[in-house]
Amino acid sequence: MKRHLLLFAAVSALITNARAQTDLPVDSGTFFLHKFEQHIGKETYYVHKYKDAVHYNIDFKFVDRGSAVPLTAELKVNPAVEPLELTIKGNTSRFSTIDDKITIRGGEASIRVNDSSYTQKVLPLSFPVAGYSPGTVQQVLIQYWNKHKQPESIHTLPFGAVQIKRSGTDQLTFNGKPLTLNRLTISGLVWGNELVWTDNGGKLICLITNDAEGDKLEMMRVPYEALLPQLISKAATYGMELFAKATAPTGKVDKLIAVTGGNLVDVNTGTSTPDAVVLIENGIIKQTGKVGEVKIPAGAKMIDAKGKSILPGLWDMHAHFEQAEWGPAYLAAGVTTVRDCGNEFGYINAIKAAIDGGKGVGPNIIKAGIIDGKGPYALGIIQADTKEEAIKAVDRYKENGFQQIKIYSSVKPAIVKVICDEAHRLGLTVTGHIPNGMRLQQGVDSGMNMVNHVQYVYSIMKRDKDRSVIFDDSVSIAAVKFIKDHNVVIDPTVGVFELALRNVKDDITKLEPNYYNLPLPLQALFKNMGEEPAQAAKVKPLYESMKKTVKVLYDAGVTIVAGTDMGFPGYSLDRELELYVEAGLTPAQAIKTATITPAAVMSLDKITGSIEVGKQADLVIIDGDPLKNISNIRKVSVVIKQGRIYDPVKLHRMVGFKN
Repeated sequence: MKRHLLLFAAVSALITNARAQTDLPVDSGTFFLHKFEQHIGKETYYVHKYKDAVHYNIDFKFVDRGSAVPLTAELKVNPAVEPLELTIKGNTSRFSTIDDKITIRGGEASIRVNDSSYTQKVLPLSFPVAGYSPGTVQQVLIQYWNKHKQPESIHTLPFGAVQIKRSGTDQLTFNGKPLTLNRLTISGLVWGNELVWTDNGGKLICLITNDAEGDKLEMMRVPYEALLPQLISKAATYGMELFAKATAPTGKVDKLIAVTGGNLVDVNTGTSTPDAVVLIENGIIKQTGKVGEVKIPAGAKMIDAKGKSILPGLWDMHAHFEQAEWGPAYLAAGVTTVRDCGNEFGYINAIKAAIDGGKGVGPNIIKAGIIDGKGPYALGIIQADTKEEAIKAVDRYKENGFQQIKIYSSVKPAIVKVICDEAHRLGLTVTGHIPNGMRLQQGVDSGMNMVNHVQYVYSIMKRDKDRSVIFDDSVSIAAVKFIKDHNVVIDPTVGVFELALRNVKDDITKLEPNYYNLPLPLQALFKNMGEEPAQAAKVKPLYESMKKTVKVLYDAGVTIVAGTDMGFPGYSLDRELELYVEAGLTPAQAIKTATITPAAVMSLDKITGSIEVGKQADLVIIDGDPLKNISNIRKVSVVIKQGRIYDPVKLHRMVGFKN
């Protein structure tokens, strides 16, 4: 028996040694994966070279806020980098899966996507790729592009096309020595542009992309990990510069602008004045009044708003500016101000600097700096588990122009108070999640001024067996009273719950009528987001209660501000307001949650938030009357931000929308 065990051990050793020799060739590699700069996983690829083919076996996995996102893939190409086969299976985000196989033989592709199988002719310049992940496939895609003399476009299987462009080089210092990296942009795999850096040998060094739930994700070849913060900041700057050339024709500057003939909406009173004139000079509202009563100076840029409504620029109080493309998308929807509720420190600073400096296109950005605690569900690299860490984090945000602190889910209860005390000492307010182990009342008692997401209100109310809220129960009544008595501001983000809990078999255009105007990668992103019919039916009472909670809070005098937590770029704010009206608010009340109310909450109502003399000229002109039908707010014809005129059609086209 012992002899057999020794023989087995010897054979096992031989097998292990053989695997070590064949599975770790020189050109294999590993990328660290990051979200909010936090190292959350890795991708390792193994290259096997044969006489007629090169095989890439890929293991990809990250853990995002406690949820594993594993993926395996195998890519086969011939020695000339012509594709033969791609097999990919697993998860692409916490909420999405993939199971594809593409085999190319004799000019024909056999394609299986989930349970659907078909064949199609392979067009010239075609390559199989299934999205942003794994990064190894993108590395080989770039090699294919180079082999074919860098064509303008490459067809992708199972559908779509990508465009790869050389955009320059970056000189960095690595291990005390100069390092030159080639910079590329890739568009067509995700919404907008991926930023990619390679070495002179064609190896992928860094890929900054977006995962399948729209969050920014970075892949960094392991030896170069220390360069990631620099490349994140560069990605923000370069991403904005891609739109800089379009700034002049898209956002024209005129010293004098006269908007005439429209219905001027007073968001303070919820009424409108017909045949109005708004006179703008040097980006400031100089005069408002009626046609014939306001003298329009010679040479003023005239905008005819007859039959239309003139509103203040809209606010999204729960944004995550994950990529430069959000800038034009927001403006195209009439959103001129956003509160960024947590981002990578260097990235959002660079994005805001580019917009404010006229080197990018986008809304005004109010920065809320995110702080999380340490642990398996943590998000980002700015984490605080001690009093000293908390104070240091708050101080850093204050020094860098952040106007608010956002608390995330893993912050320890004792540290919540430390963060709030330091923020208040510095004149900052505090918003965020209610951390694990705490209830809304405890967060507020610790100093939180605002709370993100209606779920935290729902969680402290009395619920029935079907998970609907019993609003007339004493527990629910007391919860609402506590929020009102403590002047807590709520951004409900009802739309994100509608999207997450919807029946995936339902027509998605009921949520978003502009769905088919979205870029194809965004359509693919949202198509399968939701629940299967049986589960959707179970959670419907929960969702309906969340929506009704908005009306209950509003009627109790609680301050509600409209926020989206991303969703359909720009359009999600329209949907959020539609849901408030479905809940029982009037259109005027809903519009107020996205104009003067958030401006007042952020102490900016003397500067913006309504169309009044002396305020910043942030306006949106709407075809139709949203005070009668809130969905008319989708019909944006002109956007003015700080006196700069934008055409929403051109803005949308800049970022791949069809309209």
